[in-house]
Amino acid sequence: MSSFERWWSEIEPVGRSAAGGYRRFAWTAQDAALREWFTGAAGSLGLDVVTDRTGNVWAWWGDPDADGPGVVIGSHLDSVPEGGAFDGPLGVVSSLAAVEALQRKGFQPRHPIAVACFGDEEGARFGIACAGSRMLTGALDADKARALRDGEGTTMAEAMTAAGHDPVHVGRDDEALRRIGMFVELHVEQGRGLVDVDSAVGVGSAIWPHGRWRFDLAGRADHAGTTRLADRTDPMLDLATLIQAARAAAERYDAVATVGKVSVNPNGVNAIPSSVTAWLDARGPDEVDVRCLVADLADAHGRPQEESWTPRTPFDSTLTANVVHALEERGEPVPVLETGAGHDAGVLSLAGIATSMLYVRNPTGVSHSPLEHAETDDCLAGVEALTHVVQRLAQ
Repeated sequence: MSSFERWWSEIEPVGRSAAGGYRRFAWTAQDAALREWFTGAAGSLGLDVVTDRTGNVWAWWGDPDADGPGVVIGSHLDSVPEGGAFDGPLGVVSSLAAVEALQRKGFQPRHPIAVACFGDEEGARFGIACAGSRMLTGALDADKARALRDGEGTTMAEAMTAAGHDPVHVGRDDEALRRIGMFVELHVEQGRGLVDVDSAVGVGSAIWPHGRWRFDLAGRADHAGTTRLADRTDPMLDLATLIQAARAAAERYDAVATVGKVSVNPNGVNAIPSSVTAWLDARGPDEVDVRCLVADLADAHGRPQEESWTPRTPFDSTLTANVVHALEERGEPVPVLETGAGHDAGVLSLAGIATSMLYVRNPTGVSHSPLEHAETDDCLAGVEALTHVVQRLAQ
C-alpha cells in the first residue's frame, strides 16, 4: 500500500455521516481529529509543524526563516455539509505523499518546502469561504471574523476558544506570509474538463469571479388554513420567483447562479412565513456579466446584501508556465483549465503571492456531494505530478 493510500484510509472515516457524505466543519471535534492526524503524519516525515495566528497549520521541511521563502503545497481538510471525500483532503494527502516520495529519493531541496492545511476553506459553519486564508492575508477583517456566528449562534471566537485556539491573535499574519515563496495547490477537479480531454491531471490558469448575496424577502405571518389566498403576503412565492429568475439570468449572461441556502421564519408547516432569507451564489467567466446578473435580480427582488465578492483571479503566469513545463517533461499533454470554484490559491494570488493549481480528474464531474470521486490510479498520478513539480521548483 502506498503512503497516499495509507493516509487516505486513516482519514476516510472522520466526519462521515450516515448518508455517505462528510460533515467536517471548522473548529469542531472532527476538525480537531483531522488536525491531529495532519500533525502526526507530518511528524512522521520529520516536518516542523506550526500553527499561524489564524489557525492554519504548516508543516515545514527546512527553515523558511533562515533559508528564505519556501515552496508551499497543500489545501484544506474541512467540507461543505454532506460533501464529498476529495474536495480539499486530496490536496493535503497528496502533498504529504509528494514530500515522502522526495525524501525516499534522497532529494535535498535548495528551498524549504511546506505542506499547508488551511482552516475553514468551505465556510460551511460561519458563512465565509476561504476564511482561514482570508484572515491570514487580511482580506477578512479580524473583528468581523471573530463575530461571525454559526447556525447555533456560536461566534467564531467562541468556537476557536473551545477548540484551544486563542482568537485574540487572529488577523493578518505577515510572519507566515513572508515564508511563502510560491503556492501550488492540488485539488480534485470540480467539473468534467479532464474527463472531456481524457487526462488524469491538468493545470489551473484562473478562477472565475464569484460572489454571495443575501436576499431578505418580507411577508406577513398568518394561518395556513384560514387565510384566503387573496389575503396572503407569502414570501415563499417571492422566493420561487427569485429562484426561477436567477436561472434565467444565468442563461442570459452565460454564467451560473444558485439559490442554495434558505432560512424561513417561523418555519412552521401550518404557518404562512413572515420572512424568508435566501442566499444567491453567482459566478461566470466575465465580471461584468456576473454583476449584471445580480443587478437584474435586484430590480425585481430588492437590493441584496453582498456578503462576499472575489474578482477574476488569474494564477501567476510564470509559475503556471513552470508547472506546465515540469509536467510536459514527462512526455504527456497538459490540459490548462479555468474553474468556477474558489480556492485558497486564489486568495493568496490576490494577496500578491505567486500561485498555481493542479487538478486531478473527477470521473463523475460532481463535487460538493458524496458522488464526488477520483480513481486511485488518477490520485497516484496526481501525487507523481506534484512530486515532479515540487522537485523542479525546490531545486
